[in-house]
Amino acid sequence: MNKYVTGLFLLVASVSFSQTDTTSSGKNKVWKNLKYDFEVTAKSVGNAFTQPTRWNKNDFITAGGIVAGTSFLYLADNEAQDFFLRQEKEIPDVVQDFGWYFGSPQNFFIASAGIYGFGLITDNPKVRRVGVLVVSSAVASGIMQSVAKTVVGRSRPMNGGHDSFDFFSKEPGYHSFPSGHAVLTFTLAHAVAKQFDSFWVKAGIYAVGSVAPISRLWVNAHWVSDVGLGIALSIVVVDGVDNFMNKQSYYNYKKPKTINWSLRAGYQTIGLVGTF
Repeated sequence: MNKYVTGLFLLVASVSFSQTDTTSSGKNKVWKNLKYDFEVTAKSVGNAFTQPTRWNKNDFITAGGIVAGTSFLYLADNEAQDFFLRQEKEIPDVVQDFGWYFGSPQNFFIASAGIYGFGLITDNPKVRRVGVLVVSSAVASGIMQSVAKTVVGRSRPMNGGHDSFDFFSKEPGYHSFPSGHAVLTFTLAHAVAKQFDSFWVKAGIYAVGSVAPISRLWVNAHWVSDVGLGIALSIVVVDGVDNFMNKQSYYNYKKPKTINWSLRAGYQTIGLVGTF
């Protein structure tokens, strides 16, 4: 009888040790991935701030287009303000509430942390990469827009005209340019939309991501040029970070192989041929 008890004890001990070893290994992998992702985030943010020193002709053309587009919107600020304020009563409360909550920084970071956390826990490098792309872009663009708001010191619509400025102002009422809500929500939307090839999926994501920036116009918190520049800034930063991560070959996960089936017919033969 004792030998059976001894055998059972050894079996339980070995299983327990195996489970503990597996759990420990899993935790070590999580910490290893977390460290790797933190390093990628830090390098990506640093690259975003130094990227202008490596601009080429196309980059300067893009920058010029953003300046021209923002200038055009600046000239249309007053007309756009009147238009959006007239629409405010027609917007369903659920849409307005979504725009407010989705655009708030705390909810943005909850959503971003959710994406990254899911990728980290499931050890999915593709999802982790999306999370790092969102966080890196948000940190870089968030710092840029915060500095710009303080330096430019543009008045919000409820405080004064669109051409009213108080440079280096510490007053929130003079932190209008560009829109922080637009920067954060469109950073998330653009980073996620880039992962899909379908036009309709992309359009749906961008439509959802546009609600928060546009809601800032309904509540008279921003000028249309504030929102326009915020969206443009988020797109440029996300694309820059994404290109940097690709160039550095971060997260080289293997894409699943797909089989392309075709119908082949010949003399007295017919069949399906799969090409890998």
